[in-house]
Amino acid sequence: MSRSQRRVFHRPRLRRECYGELIQIDGSDHRWFEDRDAPCTLIVAVDDATGAIQEMRFVPSESTFAYFGMLAGYLRLHGKPVAFYSDKHSVFRVAKADAKSGHQATQFGRALLELNIEILCANSSQAKGRVERKNRTLQDRLVKEMRLENVTGMAAGNDWLPGYILRHNQHFARTPARPDNLHRAVTESPDRLNDILCWRDERYVGQQLTFSYERKRIMLEETEVSRSLVGKYVDTYAWLDGRFDVRWKGFPLPYHVFDPDQQRVTHAAITENKRLSEALAFAKEIQDARIAEPVKVGKQRTRYTPTGRKPPGPKGWAEKRADRRAAEAAAHAAE
Repeated sequence: MSRSQRRVFHRPRLRRECYGELIQIDGSDHRWFEDRDAPCTLIVAVDDATGAIQEMRFVPSESTFAYFGMLAGYLRLHGKPVAFYSDKHSVFRVAKADAKSGHQATQFGRALLELNIEILCANSSQAKGRVERKNRTLQDRLVKEMRLENVTGMAAGNDWLPGYILRHNQHFARTPARPDNLHRAVTESPDRLNDILCWRDERYVGQQLTFSYERKRIMLEETEVSRSLVGKYVDTYAWLDGRFDVRWKGFPLPYHVFDPDQQRVTHAAITENKRLSEALAFAKEIQDARIAEPVKVGKQRTRYTPTGRKPPGPKGWAEKRADRRAAEAAAHAAE
């Protein structure tokens, strides 16, 4: 079979009929600010029925916390959609169902489940072609407009984007086939949303009321509650700004760090193919900070000095043969 015969043809898919029924999301790594700043990623959320841009945000790279920020902005502006449509990035999908971690969903998937929002993963880029084509359009139009208005940096870009989204949707958004808006109101309190949009995990409490987290040893302070937690699992909550909580059935537990060594990479900076630039920048910051710190090393010899002693260890075949011949010669001499 020739290559042309093996080609897969993707049939066009009709738009969804209602606004808020399906939201396509994707991240595009590009030099958005040209030579004025370093490359970064633009996260885009597009409504399938209208083609309107719902949310855009400049982030260092695609990560769970980056999509948490996008989701928080989306909920604040529009409410809860029926479903998000994404690729098979590790932020959205567990690659192996039998993963050793035991998690059946990613952190982003867990947050959507708590918010009662569905997440669908496309089998190909053509399946979510609306957001893919939108990214190509933005890499042309958005870059030029920011150049004309001298927008530089992610912070300035995120402040400038709402006006651009409004102008873009006025020109390019379509009227949906049906007038229904399927977005639902956000009923969760701000504190509840804060607990949902964070990195959640469980840790096993050992005999000394300690557990490991991010290459650190966390020791729970001894209280009436913590004394009964040996052999049980506690819940951990981690936020991008560095805040960290330990809870048991929602009750906060006081703790302190037993091992103060700073971890090199956290959940907010796990290296992936699309996140290599951010990880390298993070590593460079750590390396620059270490230059001024003195490094303690033990004494060592700079030149080898022979001592005439053989290193300890089992004898080789040559030494065994020499010993055997010496024994035979001694036996002949004795005769």
